[in-house]
Amino acid sequence: MNASSPSALAIETFCELKTFYNAYRSIHGYLSIMVCVFGSVANILNVCVLSRREMRSPTNSILRGLAVADLLVMIEYIPFSCHVYLDPDARSTANYFSYGWALFMTFHAMFGQVFHFISICLTVILAIWRFIIITTSHKNKGWCTPRRTAVTIILTYLLCPLVCLPLYISLEITEQATLVNASGRIIPKRLLANYTEEKYNATLYVLNYGNFKEVSFWVYGVVIKLVPCILLTILSQRIISALIEAKQRRRNLLGSNAKPAKLARQNKQQQTDRTTKMLLAVLLLFLITEFPQAILGLLSVSIGPEFEMQCYNPL
Repeated sequence: MNASSPSALAIETFCELKTFYNAYRSIHGYLSIMVCVFGSVANILNVCVLSRREMRSPTNSILRGLAVADLLVMIEYIPFSCHVYLDPDARSTANYFSYGWALFMTFHAMFGQVFHFISICLTVILAIWRFIIITTSHKNKGWCTPRRTAVTIILTYLLCPLVCLPLYISLEITEQATLVNASGRIIPKRLLANYTEEKYNATLYVLNYGNFKEVSFWVYGVVIKLVPCILLTILSQRIISALIEAKQRRRNLLGSNAKPAKLARQNKQQQTDRTTKMLLAVLLLFLITEFPQAILGLLSVSIGPEFEMQCYNPL
Protein backbone atom coordinates (compact mmCIF):
# COMPACT_ATOMS: atom_id res chain seq x y z
CA MET A 1 0.00 0.00 0.00
CA ASN A 2 1.19 3.50 -0.78
CA ALA A 3 2.17 5.13 2.55
CA SER A 4 1.03 8.54 1.33
CA SER A 5 -2.53 7.46 0.56
CA PRO A 6 -5.35 9.58 2.02
CA SER A 7 -6.43 6.78 4.34
CA ALA A 8 -2.97 6.69 5.89
CA LEU A 9 -2.63 10.43 6.26
CA ALA A 10 -6.14 11.35 7.37
CA ILE A 11 -6.33 12.13 11.07
CA GLU A 12 -9.74 12.94 12.45
CA THR A 13 -10.02 16.06 14.56
CA PHE A 14 -12.11 15.68 17.71
CA CYS A 15 -11.13 18.73 19.76
CA GLU A 16 -9.33 22.03 19.23
CA LEU A 17 -7.92 22.54 22.72
CA LYS A 18 -4.25 23.26 22.05
CA THR A 19 -4.62 27.02 22.55
CA PHE A 20 -6.60 26.52 25.75
CA TYR A 21 -4.07 23.95 26.98
CA ASN A 22 -1.09 26.25 26.41
CA ALA A 23 -2.82 29.21 28.05
CA TYR A 24 -4.10 27.32 31.09
CA ARG A 25 -0.90 25.34 31.65
CA SER A 26 0.96 28.56 32.51
CA ILE A 27 -1.32 29.24 35.50
CA HIS A 28 -2.33 25.70 36.46
CA GLY A 29 0.73 25.14 38.63
CA TYR A 30 0.11 28.19 40.79
CA LEU A 31 -3.63 27.54 41.05
CA SER A 32 -3.15 23.89 41.94
CA ILE A 33 -0.63 24.70 44.68
CA MET A 34 -3.00 27.29 46.16
CA VAL A 35 -5.87 24.79 46.11
CA CYS A 36 -3.69 22.04 47.61
CA VAL A 37 -2.39 24.25 50.42
CA PHE A 38 -5.86 25.54 51.28
CA GLY A 39 -7.37 22.06 50.95
CA SER A 40 -4.66 20.51 53.12
CA VAL A 41 -5.28 23.00 55.91
CA ALA A 42 -9.05 22.50 55.63
CA ASN A 43 -8.73 18.71 55.73
CA ILE A 44 -6.38 18.84 58.74
CA LEU A 45 -8.99 20.95 60.55
CA ASN A 46 -11.71 18.49 59.49
CA VAL A 47 -9.75 15.56 60.90
CA CYS A 48 -9.12 17.41 64.18
CA VAL A 49 -12.76 18.44 64.61
CA LEU A 50 -14.24 15.08 63.59
CA SER A 51 -11.86 13.24 65.95
CA ARG A 52 -13.25 14.97 69.06
CA ARG A 53 -15.18 12.69 71.40
CA GLU A 54 -18.48 14.55 71.05
CA MET A 55 -18.24 14.37 67.24
CA ARG A 56 -17.80 10.62 67.02
CA SER A 57 -20.45 8.93 64.88
CA PRO A 58 -20.49 6.53 61.93
CA THR A 59 -21.09 9.37 59.46
CA ASN A 60 -18.29 11.50 60.91
CA SER A 61 -15.94 8.50 60.88
CA ILE A 62 -16.47 8.16 57.14
CA LEU A 63 -15.97 11.91 56.69
CA ARG A 64 -12.73 11.67 58.67
CA GLY A 65 -11.47 8.81 56.49
CA LEU A 66 -12.45 10.86 53.44
CA ALA A 67 -10.55 13.90 54.75
CA VAL A 68 -7.40 11.82 55.35
CA ALA A 69 -7.47 10.44 51.79
CA ASP A 70 -7.98 13.89 50.26
CA LEU A 71 -5.25 15.35 52.50
CA LEU A 72 -2.71 12.78 51.29
CA VAL A 73 -3.62 13.42 47.64
CA MET A 74 -3.18 17.18 48.04
CA ILE A 75 0.10 17.00 49.97
CA GLU A 76 1.63 14.67 47.38
CA TYR A 77 0.42 16.82 44.47
CA ILE A 78 2.40 19.87 45.63
CA PRO A 79 5.91 18.57 44.71
CA PHE A 80 4.51 17.16 41.46
CA SER A 81 3.04 20.52 40.53
CA CYS A 82 6.27 22.34 41.40
CA HIS A 83 8.28 19.98 39.20
CA VAL A 84 5.95 19.93 36.20
CA TYR A 85 4.41 23.41 36.04
CA LEU A 86 6.36 26.09 37.87
CA ASP A 87 9.46 26.04 35.65
CA PRO A 88 8.44 25.29 32.04
CA ASP A 89 11.99 25.93 30.83
CA ALA A 90 13.22 22.96 32.89
CA ARG A 91 11.65 20.57 30.36
CA SER A 92 14.42 21.58 27.96
CA THR A 93 17.10 20.06 30.20
CA ALA A 94 18.14 16.44 30.66
CA ASN A 95 17.94 16.74 34.46
CA TYR A 96 14.17 17.13 34.18
CA PHE A 97 14.02 13.60 32.78
CA SER A 98 16.33 11.96 35.32
CA TYR A 99 15.66 8.43 36.55
CA GLY A 100 14.87 9.75 40.03
CA TRP A 101 12.15 12.04 38.71
CA ALA A 102 10.79 9.21 36.55
CA LEU A 103 10.45 7.09 39.70
CA PHE A 104 8.68 9.98 41.43
CA MET A 105 6.28 10.36 38.49
CA THR A 106 5.50 6.65 38.74
CA PHE A 107 4.88 7.02 42.46
CA HIS A 108 2.72 10.09 41.84
CA ALA A 109 0.58 8.30 39.25
CA MET A 110 -0.03 5.34 41.57
CA PHE A 111 -0.29 7.13 44.92
CA GLY A 112 -2.61 9.87 43.71
CA GLN A 113 -4.92 7.46 41.90
CA VAL A 114 -5.17 5.01 44.81
CA PHE A 115 -6.07 7.61 47.42
CA HIS A 116 -8.40 9.42 45.05
CA PHE A 117 -10.19 6.11 44.45
CA ILE A 118 -10.34 5.58 48.23
CA SER A 119 -11.96 9.01 48.48
CA ILE A 120 -14.46 8.05 45.76
CA CYS A 121 -15.36 4.77 47.48
CA LEU A 122 -15.80 6.46 50.86
CA THR A 123 -18.13 8.98 49.21
CA VAL A 124 -20.25 6.11 47.89
CA ILE A 125 -20.20 4.44 51.33
CA LEU A 126 -21.23 7.75 52.91
CA ALA A 127 -24.24 7.88 50.58
CA ILE A 128 -25.17 4.27 51.38
CA TRP A 129 -24.88 4.88 55.14
CA ARG A 130 -26.97 8.04 54.90
CA PHE A 131 -29.63 6.28 52.86
CA ILE A 132 -29.85 3.52 55.48
CA ILE A 133 -30.11 6.07 58.30
CA ILE A 134 -32.97 8.07 56.79
CA THR A 135 -34.95 5.08 55.48
CA THR A 136 -34.57 2.65 58.40
CA SER A 137 -34.11 4.98 61.35
CA HIS A 138 -35.36 2.38 63.85
CA LYS A 139 -32.90 -0.24 62.56
CA ASN A 140 -29.86 1.78 61.48
CA LYS A 141 -28.10 1.24 64.81
CA GLY A 142 -27.71 -2.40 63.82
CA TRP A 143 -26.60 -1.67 60.27
CA CYS A 144 -24.36 1.36 60.75
CA THR A 145 -22.59 0.64 64.02
CA PRO A 146 -19.25 2.36 64.78
CA ARG A 147 -17.52 -1.03 64.59
CA ARG A 148 -18.97 -1.90 61.18
CA THR A 149 -18.15 1.58 59.94
CA ALA A 150 -14.52 1.29 61.10
CA VAL A 151 -14.15 -2.13 59.45
CA THR A 152 -15.66 -0.78 56.22
CA ILE A 153 -13.23 2.17 56.17
CA ILE A 154 -10.22 -0.09 56.82
CA LEU A 155 -11.30 -2.52 54.09
CA THR A 156 -11.70 0.40 51.69
CA TYR A 157 -8.12 1.50 52.35
CA LEU A 158 -6.88 -2.09 51.85
CA LEU A 159 -8.91 -3.15 48.80
CA CYS A 160 -8.74 -0.01 46.65
CA PRO A 161 -5.01 -0.50 45.86
CA LEU A 162 -5.86 -3.98 44.55
CA VAL A 163 -8.53 -2.58 42.23
CA CYS A 164 -5.95 -0.11 40.90
CA LEU A 165 -3.45 -2.91 40.17
CA PRO A 166 -3.96 -2.76 36.35
CA LEU A 167 -2.90 0.89 36.50
CA TYR A 168 0.38 -0.07 38.17
CA ILE A 169 1.34 -2.77 35.71
CA SER A 170 0.49 -0.58 32.71
CA LEU A 171 3.17 1.98 33.61
CA GLU A 172 6.80 1.60 32.60
CA ILE A 173 9.88 3.80 32.53
CA THR A 174 11.43 3.95 29.06
CA GLU A 175 14.86 5.22 28.04
CA GLN A 176 15.33 7.70 25.21
CA ALA A 177 18.75 8.64 23.84
CA THR A 178 19.31 12.31 23.03
CA LEU A 179 22.03 14.92 22.63
CA VAL A 180 22.60 17.85 24.98
CA ASN A 181 24.86 20.89 24.90
CA ALA A 182 27.51 21.79 27.48
CA SER A 183 24.91 23.22 29.87
CA GLY A 184 22.76 20.09 29.75
CA ARG A 185 20.01 21.50 27.54
CA ILE A 186 18.43 19.13 25.04
CA ILE A 187 19.30 19.95 21.43
CA PRO A 188 16.15 19.85 19.26
CA LYS A 189 16.39 17.35 16.40
CA ARG A 190 15.63 20.03 13.83
CA LEU A 191 18.86 21.84 14.82
CA LEU A 192 21.19 18.84 14.87
CA ALA A 193 22.11 18.96 11.17
CA ASN A 194 23.63 22.45 11.46
CA TYR A 195 24.72 22.29 15.11
CA THR A 196 28.45 23.07 15.40
CA GLU A 197 28.99 23.44 19.16
CA GLU A 198 29.94 20.64 21.54
CA LYS A 199 27.28 18.06 22.16
CA TYR A 200 27.06 15.10 24.51
CA ASN A 201 25.05 11.91 24.69
CA ALA A 202 22.36 11.77 27.37
CA THR A 203 19.62 9.38 28.40
CA LEU A 204 16.13 10.60 29.19
CA TYR A 205 13.86 8.52 31.42
CA VAL A 206 10.19 8.94 30.54
CA LEU A 207 7.08 7.39 32.09
CA ASN A 208 4.88 5.74 29.47
CA TYR A 209 2.06 3.24 29.22
CA GLY A 210 3.11 -0.33 28.47
CA ASN A 211 1.21 -3.32 27.14
CA PHE A 212 -1.78 -2.93 29.46
CA LYS A 213 -2.69 0.65 28.59
CA GLU A 214 -6.14 -0.23 27.24
CA VAL A 215 -6.97 -2.38 30.27
CA SER A 216 -5.90 0.39 32.63
CA PHE A 217 -8.08 2.92 30.80
CA TRP A 218 -11.09 0.61 31.06
CA VAL A 219 -10.46 0.17 34.78
CA TYR A 220 -10.03 3.93 35.19
CA GLY A 221 -12.98 4.97 33.04
CA VAL A 222 -15.47 2.32 34.13
CA VAL A 223 -14.56 0.90 37.55
CA ILE A 224 -12.93 3.94 39.17
CA LYS A 225 -15.05 6.69 37.63
CA LEU A 226 -18.25 5.61 35.87
CA VAL A 227 -19.56 2.93 38.27
CA PRO A 228 -19.25 5.19 41.38
CA CYS A 229 -20.98 8.00 39.47
CA ILE A 230 -23.88 5.72 38.52
CA LEU A 231 -24.17 4.47 42.11
CA LEU A 232 -24.13 8.02 43.48
CA THR A 233 -26.73 9.15 40.96
CA ILE A 234 -29.08 6.35 42.03
CA LEU A 235 -28.40 6.88 45.74
CA SER A 236 -28.85 10.66 45.47
CA GLN A 237 -32.21 10.18 43.77
CA ARG A 238 -33.28 7.69 46.45
CA ILE A 239 -32.13 10.00 49.26
CA ILE A 240 -34.06 12.94 47.78
CA SER A 241 -37.17 10.77 47.46
CA ALA A 242 -36.76 9.55 51.05
CA LEU A 243 -36.47 13.13 52.32
CA ILE A 244 -39.65 14.14 50.51
CA GLU A 245 -41.52 11.09 51.85
CA ALA A 246 -40.28 11.68 55.41
CA LYS A 247 -41.38 15.30 55.29
CA GLN A 248 -44.82 14.29 54.06
CA ARG A 249 -45.16 11.65 56.80
CA ARG A 250 -44.32 14.19 59.50
CA ARG A 251 -46.99 16.53 58.19
CA ASN A 252 -49.58 13.76 58.23
CA LEU A 253 -48.65 12.42 61.69
CA LEU A 254 -48.10 15.61 63.64
CA GLY A 255 -50.82 17.88 62.37
CA SER A 256 -51.45 21.18 64.06
CA ASN A 257 -51.98 19.82 67.63
CA ALA A 258 -48.61 18.16 68.08
CA LYS A 259 -47.59 17.07 71.57
CA PRO A 260 -44.21 18.09 73.07
CA ALA A 261 -42.79 14.57 72.65
CA LYS A 262 -43.76 14.58 69.02
CA LEU A 263 -42.29 18.04 68.57
CA ALA A 264 -39.01 16.83 70.05
CA ARG A 265 -38.93 13.93 67.61
CA GLN A 266 -39.76 16.32 64.81
CA ASN A 267 -36.87 18.63 65.74
CA LYS A 268 -34.49 15.67 65.86
CA GLN A 269 -35.70 14.49 62.48
CA GLN A 270 -35.31 17.99 61.04
CA GLN A 271 -31.70 18.03 62.25
CA THR A 272 -31.14 14.68 60.52
CA ASP A 273 -32.69 16.09 57.35
CA ARG A 274 -30.42 19.15 57.45
CA THR A 275 -27.36 16.92 57.79
CA THR A 276 -28.59 14.73 54.95
CA LYS A 277 -29.16 17.76 52.70
CA MET A 278 -25.63 18.99 53.40
CA LEU A 279 -24.17 15.58 52.55
CA LEU A 280 -26.40 15.42 49.48
CA ALA A 281 -24.86 18.69 48.27
CA VAL A 282 -21.42 17.10 48.69
CA LEU A 283 -22.52 14.10 46.62
CA LEU A 284 -23.87 16.30 43.83
CA LEU A 285 -20.64 18.33 43.71
CA PHE A 286 -18.75 15.06 43.50
CA LEU A 287 -20.85 13.98 40.53
CA ILE A 288 -20.28 17.29 38.75
CA THR A 289 -16.49 16.89 38.99
CA GLU A 290 -16.14 13.13 38.46
CA PHE A 291 -18.74 12.28 35.81
CA PRO A 292 -17.07 14.25 32.97
CA GLN A 293 -13.77 12.49 33.74
CA ALA A 294 -15.51 9.13 33.53
CA ILE A 295 -16.98 9.95 30.12
CA LEU A 296 -13.65 11.27 28.78
CA GLY A 297 -11.78 8.20 30.02
CA LEU A 298 -14.35 5.90 28.44
CA LEU A 299 -14.25 7.76 25.12
CA SER A 300 -10.44 7.64 25.12
CA VAL A 301 -10.58 3.84 25.16
CA SER A 302 -13.52 3.53 22.76
CA ILE A 303 -12.36 6.02 20.11
CA GLY A 304 -8.59 5.66 20.32
CA PRO A 305 -5.32 7.52 20.96
CA GLU A 306 -6.22 10.52 18.79
CA PHE A 307 -9.13 11.42 21.06
CA GLU A 308 -6.90 10.91 24.09
CA MET A 309 -4.23 13.28 22.75
CA GLN A 310 -6.63 15.92 21.42
CA CYS A 311 -9.29 15.95 24.16
CA TYR A 312 -8.39 13.96 27.27
CA ASN A 313 -4.77 15.03 27.84
CA PRO A 314 -5.33 18.81 27.34
CA LEU A 315 -8.10 18.74 29.95
